[in-house]
Amino acid sequence: MLVVLDTNVIVSGLMNEAGKPGKIIDLALENRFQVAYDNRILGEYEDVLARPELHIRPASARAVIAHIELTGQLIEAGTFPADGFPDPDDMPFVEAFVSASAQALVSGNLRHFSPLIEKGLAVYSPAQFLDKFFS
Repeated sequence: MLVVLDTNVIVSGLMNEAGKPGKIIDLALENRFQVAYDNRILGEYEDVLARPELHIRPASARAVIAHIELTGQLIEAGTFPADGFPDPDDMPFVEAFVSASAQALVSGNLRHFSPLIEKGLAVYSPAQFLDKFFS
């Protein structure tokens, strides 16, 4: 299964390993699904996870990013119209999801992806993703 993970899922998962995003990180590290990404997404992961105010252990952040690079699927994402999307910074995730024909896009901010949800595409909260694929 190919999945796009919004940065907030990785951040939440590393900040609270016992929560649902933490379980998603564990499943990714167990190779239960493959993470689709492009260089913009990887760069955002690196930048956000390095923010000192988040108090994420650098070794944990590096391990997750390295695993995604080694086992994930690097996507050559096409462009997608940003109409209706409230945050242009989310477009790399939209474009990777659509370009990869991924089975899911997982985000803690579903409203940011409402145009995809309105089209019936597979955008899930962490809890919805776990319930649908791993319960």
